[in-house]
Amino acid sequence: MPQLFLSKSPQNPENNEKVEKNGENYNEYIKKFWVGLMDGDGSIQVNHWRTQSLQYRLVIKLKNTKYNYNMLIEIAKVIGGTVRINSINNSVIWVVDNRDIIKEIIKIFDKYPPLTSRKICQLEFLKNCLQKNSIEWYFNNRNSKYLNQLTIIRSDIFGLEKGNLPNYFKGWFSGFVEAEGCFSIRKTNNHSFSIGQNDDIYLLNVIKEYLNATNIVRNPYANFYSLEIYKKETLNTIFDHFHNFPLLGEKLNSFNEFKQKF
Repeated sequence: MPQLFLSKSPQNPENNEKVEKNGENYNEYIKKFWVGLMDGDGSIQVNHWRTQSLQYRLVIKLKNTKYNYNMLIEIAKVIGGTVRINSINNSVIWVVDNRDIIKEIIKIFDKYPPLTSRKICQLEFLKNCLQKNSIEWYFNNRNSKYLNQLTIIRSDIFGLEKGNLPNYFKGWFSGFVEAEGCFSIRKTNNHSFSIGQNDDIYLLNVIKEYLNATNIVRNPYANFYSLEIYKKETLNTIFDHFHNFPLLGEKLNSFNEFKQKF
């Protein structure tokens, strides 16, 4: 695992803070990173067992590589859960399906809420199911889980587009890029970083502002939005970010190759 550093202003060296692997700050970084990874590649599930009882599940499913496996092991050490390899579809899965453990884990979301509209809806539905503990309520409401998604998208509930970034945004962003980011290396040397998301144009606009990018957020098809960056000054900003808030899985490998080519 790489050493982790919190970014601080160089004008205030007394604020420089090394994040030790086994220290509290490292654990907090992992939690913020995990929320971003959940926003991108995770799933918050409520199902039923033979219409008799409710089952709860938190899942992150990734391609089975040694980098992703090691990252999920690190996450499990801090967050909880288990890591499993599925050789049939070549995936590695972090999963929690114990109700009591899930109750503890979702307290992390109270401190560092998810930022995608879909995960906000999934989390709200899971919390309601835990509170009501009613199979009848579950069946009556499961099809309206995403009823408020459009309202979330339009309302900018966190004030993100007004520049009100949450204090965990930088760690969250690294986790989100681990899931949704792409470092493209081209023979033409026109290398680029891109990131995309369904529905949540507000999130792409916030990422654009955070990186001081001049590119427009594109809508290439349907409800999918993407941001692609070629400009060297902006790519250097991205390099600085990941030096201070590192990627932890397969995307770290891609990032290192990209940086060498750049």
